[in-house]
Amino acid sequence: MAGRFSINQATIKHATLVDAVTVIAEAGLSSIGVWREPLGEVGARAGRRIIDDAGLSVSSLCRGGFFTAEEGNARTTALDDNRRALDEAATIGAPALVLVAGGLPDGSRDLIGARERVRDAVGDLADHADQVGVTLAIEPLHPMYAADRAVINTLAQALEIAESVGPAAGIVVDTFHVWWDPAVLDVISRAAGRIASYQVCDWILPLPADVLLGRGMMGDGFINFEPITRAVAEAGYNGDVEVEIFNEDVWNRNPTDVVRTCASRFETLIHPFLTTHAT
Repeated sequence: MAGRFSINQATIKHATLVDAVTVIAEAGLSSIGVWREPLGEVGARAGRRIIDDAGLSVSSLCRGGFFTAEEGNARTTALDDNRRALDEAATIGAPALVLVAGGLPDGSRDLIGARERVRDAVGDLADHADQVGVTLAIEPLHPMYAADRAVINTLAQALEIAESVGPAAGIVVDTFHVWWDPAVLDVISRAAGRIASYQVCDWILPLPADVLLGRGMMGDGFINFEPITRAVAEAGYNGDVEVEIFNEDVWNRNPTDVVRTCASRFETLIHPFLTTHAT
């Protein structure tokens, strides 16, 4: 099994942290992308022990963010929750906390203002991120999620925020969200030193009624992984590559079979193009 391959827990969503760690370790992998909800069921310290005992490392913690509320209790609560998430990431040894910006507040059409509040919130968290040694990893989501989930929709927008905040912030390159962008390869090149996470899955059709669950197994859809992967490698990213799939059919399969399929697809579609910075 090639190195640098991580299974994000979202890909085997119905598995507990213990079960996910067991399946991933038994498959011969070395890394897991952790989600806060299953981690919260056992606690961060216990989660760290579970992961360490299996001989795994952590590629990222998902997720923080949801920063678009205007000033008031909701915004304060969101910032406090993100500080806790940074602490959790540090406890389990995650190098990055993945941030989903949040959609438009109820009744709002002020997309520009919402994006400004995301930038301000990431800036507000920078000192805490520095203190605990975790990167604030800003993930742009496909524009179809702009209203309800993420007002940051291109790598260029995410990179601009990261650069304005400083070294505590970076970006997430997720193929599902960025493959369509004609500027994606150029922005990845400009993001050298800022890529905090690389996540892969495929764009499949037809999209389901709940478009959040429209991600497919690599090779089942329309994404050409070679140019994006080469660009990420040439930009100096040498971290793990996470497979992150939100899909009911995948979730309902046996987790062991899902991990094996992911590993096979990774070997043929992703790993050959990481050779520039392979470890």
